Amino acid sequence: MPKTPKTMIDDVIAREGDYVNNPADRGGPTRFGITQALARENGYQGDMKALPRQFAFDIYWRKFVTATGIDLLAKRSPGLAAEALDTGVNMGAPWGVMFLQRALNAFNEGGKLWPDLAKIDGDYGGKSDAALAAYLAHPRRGRVDVLLAAMNALQGERYIGIAERNASQEAFVYGWLLNRVATAA
Repeated sequence: MPKTPKTMIDDVIAREGDYVNNPADRGGPTRFGITQALARENGYQGDMKALPRQFAFDIYWRKFVTATGIDLLAKRSPGLAAEALDTGVNMGAPWGVMFLQRALNAFNEGGKLWPDLAKIDGDYGGKSDAALAAYLAHPRRGRVDVLLAAMNALQGERYIGIAERNASQEAFVYGWLLNRVATAA
């Protein structure tokens, strides 16, 4: 049975786990993958150890699913939507959709197969959906696994860049690649 955005959020919450506060993590205290800053931005003022699961779920729904169009993407491809959501949770909400948009542009043979997406903005709307539909219908393209590989290559490159720019993040880069890129391949 295909995953829905709501079951994808449940998977994210399970994967992110409970309370964590690693001093080297730039995100600071988190629970269910929600940083303290994001919780505060969304009105939560309590102790992060007590952040309610439903509060985290609601943030994911508003900020990561509907705000980026992942709910629309899930109608076209649940697998791509799950990857875009997981990437967004770890890197920032728009990043997963931005990687998809970049890959679609790279696969369109200079705009001959479908129009370039002029804005790589992390918003999966009508133009992104039309490009993905054209990709999926193309007789020589259309492979979701290749699109996922491209998204993961972009994600991996970004992780390496983060570690290169900030040595304190090297403590996390292997785990990011292992748990977010290698397992998705």
